[in-house]
Amino acid sequence: MDVHLDAGDAAPDFALPGADGATVTLESLRGRRSILYFYPAAGTPGCTTEACDFRDNLASLHAAGVTVVGISPDPPQRLAEWAGAERLTYPLLSDVDGSVHRSYGAWGERTVNGTTGTGPLRSTFVLDATGRIEHAQYAVQAQGHVRKLRALLGI
Repeated sequence: MDVHLDAGDAAPDFALPGADGATVTLESLRGRRSILYFYPAAGTPGCTTEACDFRDNLASLHAAGVTVVGISPDPPQRLAEWAGAERLTYPLLSDVDGSVHRSYGAWGERTVNGTTGTGPLRSTFVLDATGRIEHAQYAVQAQGHVRKLRALLGI
């Protein structure tokens, strides 16, 4: 991980295709608080736990004016299948080449099933309404993550 973002930093710009075919940009999120969460792979146990936790807390997050966006290196079709299977109604964005992951510092060395390599790192960023980083968290644990975020945000 070469990039490390902190509170107050400008969020790196992006334009990514979503599971629904629409492109989501950083600019389109301006005007409201947003959570961008980066995860390794749709349909894996940890990612499904985290995604469903966001789904189950979506009403209270939306009521507090917070938009949730998930980003992974999965292609849009895979994201659409997973969103349908898990009833995920918030945007899931496809970063197939990992460039947006890298710009946020959410790509680096990791160990999966005893094998070390580079790839997407579970990371979360809370953006303020102007597109600046309000909170950055690297090395996120999927279980209980949303509860901790809600406490941080006072929701």
